[in-house]
Amino acid sequence: MYELIQVLNNTYYINCPAKIGLYLDVDKGVYLIDSGNDKEAGRKVRQILDKNGWTLRAILCTHSHADHIGGCKYLQAQTGCKVYSPGVERDFTRHTLLEPALLYGGFPPKALRHKFLMAQESDADELASVELPEGFEIIPLPGHCFEMVGFRTPDDVVFIADCLSSRATLEKYRIGFIYDVQAYLDTLEKVKSLSGAFFVPSHAEACEDVSELAQYNIDTANEIAGRIKVFCAKPVNFEALLKRLFDEYALELSFEQYALVGSTVKSYLAWLMDKGQLKAKCESNLLLWEAAE
Repeated sequence: MYELIQVLNNTYYINCPAKIGLYLDVDKGVYLIDSGNDKEAGRKVRQILDKNGWTLRAILCTHSHADHIGGCKYLQAQTGCKVYSPGVERDFTRHTLLEPALLYGGFPPKALRHKFLMAQESDADELASVELPEGFEIIPLPGHCFEMVGFRTPDDVVFIADCLSSRATLEKYRIGFIYDVQAYLDTLEKVKSLSGAFFVPSHAEACEDVSELAQYNIDTANEIAGRIKVFCAKPVNFEALLKRLFDEYALELSFEQYALVGSTVKSYLAWLMDKGQLKAKCESNLLLWEAAE
């Protein structure tokens, strides 16, 4: 864990639960792509930098989830590096209480205010203001999160963040976190046709071709949407629908999973409602979901 792996030329990644990209500009220093889950991840990154005699210039955040920004505060304090994050992701990086609050739908209890959902705050600047090495490209990849991005390094290595999950992860947990289902599917279609010498997803194996895995993620999302429509054939409230999905996929409900998976299921409901396939009604002081006529 936290092994430095060279992909091509000056492009590396640090193998850890959420892969950290690293590009070495021989003139300006190191650009990190994300920073890991917490202070300890930051320490391990700094050990790698020190071992190689590299100076950290900037951290480029793909999005604001805690497992991607958790090391920013430590590394910024230790090195004085800049942290950059795109759009609204910057606000969530600077004010990390927003993440569990979004998931919970109100002020989150302590059970959700932990490092896996709420990173330490860091002083992030807008990604659009960063001066990148020549040949570096920012690739919009919304869906999993608000304004998530990926990066193509000058070595044509493409870091695609959390836009897809590994087959093993989807087979085990089935319902991965999605904020905007339509944007998520559009991003996966885009990723299927992306060119690149090598692809590095945050939560799947690095490889030369991600098109098959991207399609599997698309198929899985459409399958889940299909099950939701089946379960809404008769009016059903959210809690009952969530239980049916957990039972269907042999998942075990916890408070944290209620927030994470529940948020995703609400995103599916919103998407299907906007497509005219589901509708909501209030009956006996219950909000019920049902198939549209």
